[in-house]
Amino acid sequence: MTDTLEHQPIVSGPSGRGTLADRAERLVPRFAAEAAENDRADRFVAANYDALKEAGLMEAGVPAELGGGGAELRELADMLRRLAHGCSSTALAFAMHTHQVAIPAWRWRHQKLAAVEPLLRRVAAERIVLLSSGGADWIGGSGEARRVEGGYRVFARKPFSSGGPAGDLLMTGAVLHEAEGDSVLHFAAPVKAAEVTVLDNWRALGMRGTGSGDIVIDGLFVADAQVALKRRAGEWHPLFQIIATLAFPLIYAAYLGVTERARDVAIGLAGRRPVGEDSLHLAGRMDTALRAAQLAHGWMLEVAERNKPGAESVNEVMIGRALVAENAIRAVGLALELAGGAGFTRENGLERLFRDIQGARFHPLQSGPQARYAGAMALGQDVTRIW
Repeated sequence: MTDTLEHQPIVSGPSGRGTLADRAERLVPRFAAEAAENDRADRFVAANYDALKEAGLMEAGVPAELGGGGAELRELADMLRRLAHGCSSTALAFAMHTHQVAIPAWRWRHQKLAAVEPLLRRVAAERIVLLSSGGADWIGGSGEARRVEGGYRVFARKPFSSGGPAGDLLMTGAVLHEAEGDSVLHFAAPVKAAEVTVLDNWRALGMRGTGSGDIVIDGLFVADAQVALKRRAGEWHPLFQIIATLAFPLIYAAYLGVTERARDVAIGLAGRRPVGEDSLHLAGRMDTALRAAQLAHGWMLEVAERNKPGAESVNEVMIGRALVAENAIRAVGLALELAGGAGFTRENGLERLFRDIQGARFHPLQSGPQARYAGAMALGQDVTRIW
């Protein structure tokens, strides 16, 4: 069932290591064996990050010319979907690194932007981990940048920074207050710097192993030359149109994998009992919702693969994101019903997947802004400040 709409990998990995999909699949049993304990203990999946590095997945999205795996967006999404079959938290946290690699890789390929090449080469050579500062640091920006000689001092608290304990660079920004209006400065903050602290404060309903605690930046100096972009706060910039178009098919690949795994667990548990009319009904509704999520995710990838980021691509990807989230949550809820009382116990893993899938609600664009954005596009209204 979970392979019905599977995206077939077309990129081979390093000699003797198999395709990207092969390498992801080999990690699934290993990740699954520790998933429940990591969840129970609110423990970051640190050992899984070591395994991802050993398998060559950290650099999968770096162009081959720069020393990486050369994987395109569809292969990266397939990789994350498969990893989620073993551990939801690993797949979601790793999606944040993966999209932070995929975006500069796209810009290097399609915009011929040489400035991103040193970062990509570092990811390939050193297997550094890139962090995203999360949806709380979205179009409006967060934190404060204060002008000093030669650059800025940054003070900020960045929540939802998944993968924080393993991170090397936090790709983030801070708000600069100026007379003509607020701007957001974008830069990479070295996580090991003395002015940067990764807090162990991630205690959540689900996705408990993602290490998505706050990162505090207390007076970090960012030189003028280290500022990659300055943009107006609170409105869409072309870079964020690229980010929205490319990042969310990867992030929601993880949630699709969670849904597929929940479906398979539920079928296994339901198979222990005689099949009745109610079971048939629940299983049919579950598979219908799963198929809707798979189709919507495929649409997100199709839009991204047009390589035309803009307001239109943001709208289409975010419609897909809404449909994946709605149908994934619905499918996993039905899986829990189909499994019956056995699904309510921790030992079978389904209740953990039910908790994990709830995270699909909370990434941008959430339901309110997404509906307003789509409505404004339909009615020919300005979407610049809808986020």
